Amino acid sequence: MDAKVVVLGVIFLVLAYLVGVKKQTYWLSGFNQHRVRDKKKLGTIVGSYSFVVAVVLIMSGFVRILPLEILMPLIVIGYLLLIVYVNAKMVE
Repeated sequence: MDAKVVVLGVIFLVLAYLVGVKKQTYWLSGFNQHRVRDKKKLGTIVGSYSFVVAVVLIMSGFVRILPLEILMPLIVIGYLLLIVYVNAKMVE
């Protein structure tokens, strides 16, 4: 068990809850949340992705799915693609 990965997964789980359920988009950095037309959709999209990342990280802490050297860049690329999508499609 890799406790650091599990803790990181729990942090992402808290972020997913705050953004996805509570719609507290001010926790997001890199997203133009002040210019986004639909903050509810922004919270849903980012919260859902953060939840998936949290589940994968927590599972990876117990069962090695992929090495962290491969998993973490994939997560970062996913967030970058999410930022590009939000800034291209949802910003006024």
